[in-house]
Amino acid sequence: MSDAKQPTLIDREPLTAALFEEWDILDGLLAGLTDEQWSSPTPLPGWTVHDVVAHLIGIESMLSDVEPPLTADEVPDSPHVVNAIGAFNERWVAGLRSHSHAEVLSRFRDIVRTRREALSAMTQDDFDAPSMTPVGPDSYGRFMRTRLFDCWFHEHDIRDAVGLPGEEGGPRAEYSFAELVGGLGFAVGKKGGAPDGSTVTFALTGPLARDIHVAVHGRAAVVPALDAPATTTLRLDSRLFTRLCGGRASAADHAGEIEVLGDEALGRQIAANLAFTI
Repeated sequence: MSDAKQPTLIDREPLTAALFEEWDILDGLLAGLTDEQWSSPTPLPGWTVHDVVAHLIGIESMLSDVEPPLTADEVPDSPHVVNAIGAFNERWVAGLRSHSHAEVLSRFRDIVRTRREALSAMTQDDFDAPSMTPVGPDSYGRFMRTRLFDCWFHEHDIRDAVGLPGEEGGPRAEYSFAELVGGLGFAVGKKGGAPDGSTVTFALTGPLARDIHVAVHGRAAVVPALDAPATTTLRLDSRLFTRLCGGRASAADHAGEIEVLGDEALGRQIAANLAFTI
């Protein structure tokens, strides 16, 4: 029997419908922003709203074989760039920084129109085909789920920056949340230091209310259920949970919004180390 990882197979039509809806929502959000809001700092170090949109343009452009406006040597040094992915992102972010907000919005509309046409022409077999993705080898459909995740997360970075909250439940959120949950084993075991034999439950309230269980048996992994009460349970709103996982918020700044049951020291340690997304 092969130990090879089975690809993630995702139905093309509902996923692309959710991704297209996400692009439409971003378009509507951006179209209503003032120049001052476009220049607002976001929870991402060094990036304004304008920069976040430039990043989104960059990834979709890469998927359309469009070269960045700057070469690697032309990108200025920035303290928030700490890896190769960040350096690539800056080729678009820095390269589009001199463009007007209207030009950046127009470019966003153009590239998502191109990507919408390309994805609409694909078949289910195309989505099931092997692909290199940001999380390693998987299916092309999995890659597109990570694209929805990225766009959805950045939508809320923008909303948080300008004080315009939006809907954080529904199909777009569910696809995005599936990507997020996939990294929880790493966050709990490797980063959070949960000891072997321990179990953790995240009891989420809010728009993505659910219980998520992680068991540590050699390595930490998300499991469907636990056969005994968790070693520690963290109860918090899903909106805060996503921002902690994304490194957009600090557990110390929101300690009063995180209820810990069971092993409180372990629970606080895990909450403080939840950030794991790129």
